[in-house]
Amino acid sequence: MTEQFAVWTENNAEQSARWGSTSNAPVPKRIVVADDTMKADDAYRLACEGTALLWRGDFQNARQLTKAVASRIDRKPRRASDDPAKAFHLHRQTQGRRAQILGMLLIPLDADLSIPLRRAPDAQVALTEAFGMTGEPSVRSLRDILGAIGAHEWHRKGVFIEALDARVHPAFGVFSPVRGEYVDLVASAPLPSTESAFDIGTGTGVLAAVLARRGVQTVTATDQDPRALQCARTNLSRLGYGDQVNVVEADLFPEGTAPFVVCNPPWIPAKATSPIEYAVYDPAGAMLKGFLTGVAAHLDDGGEAWLILSDIAEHLGLRTRSELHDLIAAGGLTVVDRMDVKPTHAKVSDRTDALHAARARETTSLWRLRRR
Repeated sequence: MTEQFAVWTENNAEQSARWGSTSNAPVPKRIVVADDTMKADDAYRLACEGTALLWRGDFQNARQLTKAVASRIDRKPRRASDDPAKAFHLHRQTQGRRAQILGMLLIPLDADLSIPLRRAPDAQVALTEAFGMTGEPSVRSLRDILGAIGAHEWHRKGVFIEALDARVHPAFGVFSPVRGEYVDLVASAPLPSTESAFDIGTGTGVLAAVLARRGVQTVTATDQDPRALQCARTNLSRLGYGDQVNVVEADLFPEGTAPFVVCNPPWIPAKATSPIEYAVYDPAGAMLKGFLTGVAAHLDDGGEAWLILSDIAEHLGLRTRSELHDLIAAGGLTVVDRMDVKPTHAKVSDRTDALHAARARETTSLWRLRRR
């Protein structure tokens, strides 16, 4: 990718620094220097107009300013729709616009990724993990920087997985397995074989680890994201399954066949706007379709494919149950059994959430599929 540079005027001279963005946002066309004298109303107005603010004040004041701008964004009444699909797309548009406005507050970074602002945290380790060392000054949004710091804390502390009786440590840009119901399904479904298995789209490696813990002798875990591949290898090694699980780069399937193949694809067929969103949003349902149409060729005779999928897309009007059954049939598969569980995460009971109606009806299922 071609390097991009942010350009602004400061001290009557043109300045520039390398531009970085986790979501691949374009370089703001207009950048002005701002400090602790900037009022929230002015910051909000400028950001809405497309003018970015390069912060030279106190770091903690920048955080407070972001919160103040966010409160102004959230004051605007949301457009409503009785159509679930329209309501979802309006929600995504609102989220996107909110992120765009809040992304207009920029923070300078020195060549060593230190933050040259008063009361700035020592975040070099977190920023290096997230962005990599460039060896030159750069500019990023405060949202990116806070996201990297938060991801570092998730990685450091890890997420306790009851089915493993251990913690899994998600890396920056790799989806955290905070919703345990799908892990529990894989931990409790009857194993068709303990000889070998494929885990497609492994992410942190959590499902591969569960299969290994259950006694599957060899597991091949695939992903195409370099961050996920490294994260999975690190987690599996830490958990003691490094020799039992082989992590390989692949677009869906590895070579060969297995007695059963597990896949937990993104659950919502919609556009992703940042790398980590690809764990939640599956544009046009491409991964789901790819798995269901291709898995039969990777199953041993009598083998099973396990599809772990929420039905939230159905409640959002983005996919019907009959369309899912059509995909299963088109892949030459038949349903042997289905295990269901209701999610228990906080948003299920959060009536202020824009998608509450769908979340309240959501069921997560493990579909056991075989070749017809």
